Parts: sequence; structure tokens; C-alpha cells
Amino acid sequence: MFFCKSVTLKKTVVASMSLRTMFALRSRSRSTLFRYIAAAQFHATSNCSGAKVAVVLSGCGVYDGTEIHEASAILVHLSRGGAEVQMFAPDVSQMHVIDHGKGQPVEKESRNVLSESARIARGNITDLAKLNVSNHDAVIFPGGFGAAKNLSTFAIDGKDCKVNKEVERVLNDFHNAGKPIGLCCISPVLAAKVLPGVDVTVGHEEEEGGKWPYAGTTQAITALGAKHTVKEVTEAHVDKKNKVVTTPAFMCETKLHLIFDGIGAMVRDVLKLSGK
Repeated sequence: MFFCKSVTLKKTVVASMSLRTMFALRSRSRSTLFRYIAAAQFHATSNCSGAKVAVVLSGCGVYDGTEIHEASAILVHLSRGGAEVQMFAPDVSQMHVIDHGKGQPVEKESRNVLSESARIARGNITDLAKLNVSNHDAVIFPGGFGAAKNLSTFAIDGKDCKVNKEVERVLNDFHNAGKPIGLCCISPVLAAKVLPGVDVTVGHEEEEGGKWPYAGTTQAITALGAKHTVKEVTEAHVDKKNKVVTTPAFMCETKLHLIFDGIGAMVRDVLKLSGK
């Protein structure tokens, strides 16, 4: 009798464990499925097909021009979102030329921002002076030190910087037309300088052991009269009033795919705001 009860108990326990295991597996499968769906939706970027987006470059190479990974990520997400892209750059000399292997300036060498930007654009680049807001639904500025050296003097002058006259014109034209502006990495300082009271992000406000090495930029942003909102590298911040979308990108020392995801969030929000 005891043996029969013991066997029955064991069967009940085994059945109960099997049910728990089955539900756990189902729950895990659902969780995996939801993550897959979320990832698929994210990588779809947007269904705003047909938006015409201008991308403004500042040269080629992180230390004296456009951050190439950021530019590529922007172009990939725009392509996936069905946008029609045209790239622009100012026809001006770079502040200086940096040997990217040594991280040092190259003496007695000068390069043109428009010509260098053509490297990223595969030759299909237009002088920024020809950018007409009526031909585009949105504009995006990748980061890289070129934004702080060639599109402005922020790298030298900080809050007292000057912005390239064509960059200033483009920012004002899109803002006045109510068309979205996307900026990543260091380039939000351009909006902070030109658009009074704009709300942007360059990530965190403390260095946190070197994870956010350029956190001091937030102080310059607030000194310019702009607002800074803390965001993670995978996030984008939307200033709905001004239609300005920003993301930290390489302001954070982290893995490349996380930067790619944050730029994707920025592009997605820019395309949504374009209404196309």
C-alpha cells in the first residue's frame, strides 16, 4: 500500500515538474519571440517611405572630420527606412589634418572639407551652400570632431564658439520650416548654439570612470542656454517643440552595435517627425 502511494506520489511530482518545465519553456519561447519581434521592428527603423533627407558631413575621419561609423550607421538606417538621401558638406578648409594612426596634427598639410566628405559619399556630394530646405523633409548631422572643428569652432572656443554660416543657415531654415533635425555625438552643440532653448542629449553628465569621456560637454550646452537631458547610448532624445532629435553615439566608450542601435533610434524618430 505504501509502495503504491509512493509510486503515485512520484508520478504526481514528475507530472508537476513536467508541467512546470513545459510552461517555463513556453514562457522562454514567448520571451525569445517577443525579443525577435522587437528587434525586427527596430531594424525596420520606420515605415516612412519616401522621406527626402539631407545628411551634412564635416570631412572624413573621427579626429578631423566626420565619424565614419556614425555616418555609415545613419545611411544604413535611412536606407532601411526607405528614405532618399542627399549628402552635403561646406566647401571650406579643415581646421587641421590629423594623422589618425598617431593622433597628432600633420604639419603643413591642408585638406578641403567638401573633398574629404566625398570619400564617405562615394563621390556623390554637394556643396552645403546649395542645400535648399524646400527640397528636403529632414536634415541629419553625424558627429566626429569635424562638427566641432570644421562646422564650428567649438573644439577651441567652447561655449563662445562660432558656427559656420551655412550650417547656421541650414539649422535655422529647417527649424523655421518645422522640419526635423537629427544630430549625434558632439554635433548637438551646433543646435545648442544656434537654436535658443533647444533640448538635446550627449549622454551622461559625469565621466563615470571614463565611460563618458566627454561628459563636460554638457556644461557648455547649458552655458549656451540649451537644456541637456541624460540618455543612454542606445536611446534618442526628442525635443518635440523644436523637432530636434539627438543621441550620444561615440560620446560613450562602448560597443559599436550599441552606438548603431542608438543612431537607429534617432533616425527612426527623425523619419516619424518628417510625417512622410
